[in-house]
Amino acid sequence: MKLGRVHRWAIAAPVALALAVLSGCGTSEPSAAGGPAKELTVFAAASLTGTFTELGKTFEAAHPGVTVRFNFGSSATLAQQIVQGAPADVFAAASPATMKTVTDASLAAASPATFVRNKLQIAVPAANPAKVDELKDLSDPAVKVALCAEQVPCGAAALKALEAAGVKVTPVTLEQDVKATLTKVELGEVDAALVYTTDVIASAGKVTGIAFPEADKAVNDYPIVTLSKAPAAELAGQFVELVLSQQGRDVLTKAGFEAP
Repeated sequence: MKLGRVHRWAIAAPVALALAVLSGCGTSEPSAAGGPAKELTVFAAASLTGTFTELGKTFEAAHPGVTVRFNFGSSATLAQQIVQGAPADVFAAASPATMKTVTDASLAAASPATFVRNKLQIAVPAANPAKVDELKDLSDPAVKVALCAEQVPCGAAALKALEAAGVKVTPVTLEQDVKATLTKVELGEVDAALVYTTDVIASAGKVTGIAFPEADKAVNDYPIVTLSKAPAAELAGQFVELVLSQQGRDVLTKAGFEAP
């Protein structure tokens, strides 16, 4: 399995960057002998990295000779890449708003299906040096906070939760996806960040998660769809079926995602 991670890609040149990540791919067209496509390209939100990597291995095991190639990153960036013509078979976004970019461009082969939901937590270093206990603590100017940029799903959810709580935060950094935001906490560069519950769990103890009630007002639905220009449409449909199956749901809920 080959993975592509997207870190702070410029929206201004989405296709070139997507092609760079996917360089070296073999063709996904059916072979001259009429055999099935042997490569599947999945664009997926950064918060799906661990679970989709596991599901990709499951899919490859069930489809000998098939390689699943992932491009993980900000849903907003990935949607722009797809609209600009980047080759992809499946798109799994971290919000309906970013999926809408693709459906509005008539690039979805069917109606997107919501497969999981995700909720925010406050992530702090394991020792919690700033003694953060609740959301209002993030408004303290002495507390260094990282947030996702507003145009990406984790950033939009964070703003919604902060508004619901009536809390104003001045972040020291705005990151382009949730993994980059979490990394700031793991490295001790900030005192706290708003990230998904699943990312706290995936950190395996590097950070501590603090639940807060306003997170219930900023839950993100995750939609998935086969793309209308998918080079490997049949494989794409089968991968979406795996994600939507009980087997797929078990992997996702174990990682902290909620059923829709």
